[in-house]
Amino acid sequence: MTFTSAMPKARKRPTRTRTKRVSSLPAIKLSQLPPSHIDLRDPLHAVLVCEDCETLVPITGMQDKVQKLVPHHTGKAGEAAAIRCRSSNRRIEFDMTIPEWRQALTDAIKEASSRTATTVLPKAFSQQTDRTLRARAERTPARRVADWDAVLPRVADADKSRRAVPDGDVPTEGPAVPLTTLHPKRPER
Repeated sequence: MTFTSAMPKARKRPTRTRTKRVSSLPAIKLSQLPPSHIDLRDPLHAVLVCEDCETLVPITGMQDKVQKLVPHHTGKAGEAAAIRCRSSNRRIEFDMTIPEWRQALTDAIKEASSRTATTVLPKAFSQQTDRTLRARAERTPARRVADWDAVLPRVADADKSRRAVPDGDVPTEGPAVPLTTLHPKRPER
């Protein structure tokens, strides 16, 4: 397609949100949000996590009288249906300053880091566990074979007693149990 001077051009649009609408929901107070859900490092491009859809949403109107959340959708872009979040255009109430937010954020980071374990210490052994582990370490393959040879007569006695069927264990009612394996034949076609 060729361009001529008669073709219309899109005019430069402002980057701010141009709507005057404000959500009917109560204003979000920054002091009631966790400090990790707010980003005020660049005050002109402030961002916070929406309470309803839990996505990062920019705050518009930072130099105006009314600051509010940018209109946004609840789902992921290109994946879910484009449903407008009910917190779109919701007013933001700045009831804390940027230095107060930074202090709250550092306090939250310190608290979170104090909850995580720094090193994992091995559990101390009991005396019985220590003796067992030492005995295992001292065993050689020849010693293991000797241990198995000592156990084999007892295993053979247990197997013999399992195979012996005592008198009187024959069922009195019902069909006899077959002692040979049955192999059913398939009918010929």
